[in-house]
Amino acid sequence: MTGRLAGKTAIILGASSAGNMGQVIAQRFIDEGAQVLVSGRKADELETFAAATGCQWATCDLTDEASVNALADTAVDKMGGIDIAVNATGWGLLKPFLEVTRAELDAMTALQLVGPHQFFQAMVRKMARSMGGRGGSILTISSATATIMLNDHAIYMGTKAGTDHIIRCIANEFGNEGIRANSISPGLTDTPMNADAKEVPGLFEAFRAGYPLGRWGTSEDIAAAAVFLASDECFMTGENLQVNGGLTLRRNPTRDEINASVAKAMGAN
Repeated sequence: MTGRLAGKTAIILGASSAGNMGQVIAQRFIDEGAQVLVSGRKADELETFAAATGCQWATCDLTDEASVNALADTAVDKMGGIDIAVNATGWGLLKPFLEVTRAELDAMTALQLVGPHQFFQAMVRKMARSMGGRGGSILTISSATATIMLNDHAIYMGTKAGTDHIIRCIANEFGNEGIRANSISPGLTDTPMNADAKEVPGLFEAFRAGYPLGRWGTSEDIAAAAVFLASDECFMTGENLQVNGGLTLRRNPTRDEINASVAKAMGAN
């Protein structure tokens, strides 16, 4: 099969919800010729996607180190090695700073900092040339809010920013092992995770003015960037690619601007 990722093997973690960003990335990788294994917590959805696309699947709980290591072993067993590893997991907690509980802090840290660290460790061990690997590309989905502000989003933003720096450390330490590591930062994106927010009149519209390119993003935008970063064409490592239509040139709306946009839209209805 021809394509920019022909002959490559790839793990996509965070692909167990129908039509989510992980699945869109996985489909694009398959279209580009890669052999793909999708993973996440929901076996039924993974099996459905794999049956429809012809890819491999395996369950994994990112917060469980043994589960992450087992995923790496399964990928090698099923595909012969790992060339590309993508962490597309996340939890979009929106809550006022003073109301975030210790339980929520622990859950967010486990999912968006400790878990990715464990995933990257497992991938490096399989990719490193000194450990029998063949090098490769590690990608994680970050967020524009790891760079610019958004109200009520502090622990999400902090854990994403921390993971970006872990990626930089991997790039610096393991480049001589043939491993590249980069992150991709979407802005507001039309995904299933944001479906409820999109239903709120005026909410998405409040963000539009922040985008020089005049629209919010799609999972296809992120998948296109992921193909480049995963391909042999890429001579980048340790970078956070801002795939968000220029949002980080400007800003997200304030809480008052969001509330005003919602109120105006609801008044018009």
